[in-house]
Amino acid sequence: MMYHKELKIVADINIMRGDLNMKMIFIGAAHEVTGSCTYIEACGKRFLVDYGMEQGRDTYENAKIPCAPSQIDFVHLTHAHIDHSGLLPLLYAGGFTGKIHATKATVSLCNIMLRDSAHIQEFEAEWRNRKAKRSGKDEYIPLYTMQEALGALSCFESHNYCEKIKISEGIYIRFLDAGHLLGSSSIEIWLEENNINRKLIFSGDIGNFNQPLIRDPQYADEADFVIMESTYGNRLHEKPKNYIYDFVNVLKETFQRGGSVIIPSFAVGRTQELLYFLKKIKDSDLLSEYRTFPIYVDSPLAIEATEIFKENKESCFDEEALEYVNRGENPIGVSGLITAITSEESSAINADKRSKVIISASGMCDAGRIKHHLKHNLWKPENTILFVGYQAEGSLGRKILDGAKYVTLFGETIQVSAQIKRLYGMSGHADQKGLLAWVNNISDKKKIFVIHGETVSADTFTDLLCHKYNLDAYAPYSGTEVDLETGNIIYEAQPVIIKKTSHKTSASYERLLVALNRITACVQNSKELSNKELAKMADQLIALCDKWE
Repeated sequence: MMYHKELKIVADINIMRGDLNMKMIFIGAAHEVTGSCTYIEACGKRFLVDYGMEQGRDTYENAKIPCAPSQIDFVHLTHAHIDHSGLLPLLYAGGFTGKIHATKATVSLCNIMLRDSAHIQEFEAEWRNRKAKRSGKDEYIPLYTMQEALGALSCFESHNYCEKIKISEGIYIRFLDAGHLLGSSSIEIWLEENNINRKLIFSGDIGNFNQPLIRDPQYADEADFVIMESTYGNRLHEKPKNYIYDFVNVLKETFQRGGSVIIPSFAVGRTQELLYFLKKIKDSDLLSEYRTFPIYVDSPLAIEATEIFKENKESCFDEEALEYVNRGENPIGVSGLITAITSEESSAINADKRSKVIISASGMCDAGRIKHHLKHNLWKPENTILFVGYQAEGSLGRKILDGAKYVTLFGETIQVSAQIKRLYGMSGHADQKGLLAWVNNISDKKKIFVIHGETVSADTFTDLLCHKYNLDAYAPYSGTEVDLETGNIIYEAQPVIIKKTSHKTSASYERLLVALNRITACVQNSKELSNKELAKMADQLIALCDKWE
């Protein structure tokens, strides 16, 4: 997980707020899938759409955010996934005090997901520092702390779907259901400045159609500029004839070998979908010879998220899931479910010798309790590791799925002898056909900016829009700047391959940049101080520099 490496600390110091131009800069998820972030200046305000953490392999250097966090007025958040929300605590640590606008369900999910992310950061720092003490290495600094995550959460403001909201003079937004995750949204943004009106639509992550539990994506009607994802812009999902029966076959074949099915799963969204399918399998007695098999959910985050799903069922569930609700049933309340919250409960799972299902996070196997379950089960040929979601390039899950014979877990080399399976068709993202249906419903679009896709996917989808549909489409690299009055490219950034650094160095340097942002903001806000106070501040900063030079 890498943070955007270089923040532009002192840019625009001399620009008055009212003189800001109407422009947009692409920061993250440009020719990459994770780390979503777009910066906009309009109507005298500076704001972000998403501020996500990068996951898996980080290919390109991201551009600098062209101001200090304290100068960001607000953030619009499409949904709670960490690759869209995960750096908001770092923004808060840098001095951000504005509002973070999101749907009600997204606010609820972020309340557990950002705390969980901070816990992971602090836990990893504690674990690394125990090793560092033994080897005499430098202290490891977490990317952000629980206190900073809680600070960011205090900035959230929740909204309903389909309500047009005035954010500030000349800026309105509306959330549409993106059908990707509970609370996920596409965000319409209206800008009016100097008698110029522009409408933007950020797709967020567009959901797949006919997903379990949640509703299909809502379409926007019109926009001047479309900023859309392209995760599966170069392919169609492989649709099985019957998803549930494919799932049943994997379970049956594994149980017949005396093994267990271990499922790396995203704690929020995918885990709840799996419980929904497993309920259908058990309710329909599709595994009659194994009808009492236990199902372990080993993720405190997933357990909390499941409760949030139930709390938001009326506003987010689809018609089929609501049928269960109307009958007084919990659509994700499957029999044989055992939840593991404590580490002791988690450790006890692998002592259960019965054939079972283990659902554990993280979905890409790079963190969380799933790594322990892989360590215990990956080398056993009777077991199955079942992938049910996207595996980013460079992630441990991708390596296993691509056929790695050995992997390293907790410093130990583990042989991959288990059956490796993938359940096709289960995706939270629309495929190429779904993306086309979404964007082609939007009228009056002047230009489409294609982001949130690996280079092949983003470029393929852009070419399709341009050449088959005769649309003006462009896939920007990070740092590309756009004039929102005309749609013209002010600055066309070129790809910069990232220079590999250690996680420790990266996190420590990033927190140093946060501190520098705070100092910069303090200096910028000190004009009203007396000469004596200004001189004292200057002396203290000079002394600090002298200490470290």
